[in-house]
Amino acid sequence: MARLLKRKRGIGFVAPSGQVLDTGELDRAIDYFASRGYRVVCPQAVRRSHQRFAGSDAQRLQALHTMLARPEVDVVMAVRGGYGLSRLLDQIDYTHLAASGKTIVGHSDFTAFNAAAYAQARLVTWCGPTACYDFGAGTVSPFTEAHFFSLLEHPSHRVEVQAQNPYRDAWNGRLWGGNLSLIAHLAGTPYLPRIKGGILFVEDISEHPYRIERMMYQLLHAGVLARQKALILGDFSNYRLGENDNGYDFAAMVAHLRTRLPIPVITGLPFGHCRDKLTLPFGGWVDLEVQKSAFSMTFSRYQVR
Repeated sequence: MARLLKRKRGIGFVAPSGQVLDTGELDRAIDYFASRGYRVVCPQAVRRSHQRFAGSDAQRLQALHTMLARPEVDVVMAVRGGYGLSRLLDQIDYTHLAASGKTIVGHSDFTAFNAAAYAQARLVTWCGPTACYDFGAGTVSPFTEAHFFSLLEHPSHRVEVQAQNPYRDAWNGRLWGGNLSLIAHLAGTPYLPRIKGGILFVEDISEHPYRIERMMYQLLHAGVLARQKALILGDFSNYRLGENDNGYDFAAMVAHLRTRLPIPVITGLPFGHCRDKLTLPFGGWVDLEVQKSAFSMTFSRYQVR
């Protein structure tokens, strides 16, 4: 950690989407990073509230641009998701963003930012933990913590996941993705990258399997999936099946997708609205190797230096 702190001087929190719902979580996140030697920059803008958002659109946009310009900040982290970034995508200064040289991380609604940053500026950002949910929790997940700091410290990073999949193969390409609802929402817009030969990962929460399937068909019919080498499914939790599903559950949906999609569908990625999550570089390079009982991912070319 000593090497990390020499080059990572500060972490700045931004709230470009929903308002902070639990200020106690935010305070604990500040304490968490401060106790590890970080200079934490948490402006009052993070605590704003306007309707369901963390301030008006103009306020959230200005706060984001201001944080990107702060020289003492090396890592910019979203405090939470929610909804709101879609309102800002056509107003973000992507030239300023690309020149900032900062590591930028978040997930959920932040997927819109990850996608737009790569589509507009070819900037690699990270799909990973948020300040409140992950580092402001009563107990921080050792798994989330270890993988986040490993990416910060090392120019390459390898993880192995125990999961059953009907494949034995290897692929490599640009890793990209995030929240499925946001990826589907951006299809057909200039804010969804046209990545060819990539590895797409997706997750979501509180979405019934038929809605997940419907969004997959949107990406299929839009030509997005045909351009990829593989699809990896992360955490899809907190949904409720109905009496009329008659065996149509998540596993049945995945089995159906495997008969229709032109690429392998891999399950078991520890990422999404869950405590134990990987940090995944959107636009970074990944070498993916899949065995029947496990798969490994080796990330490289993902750091902003």
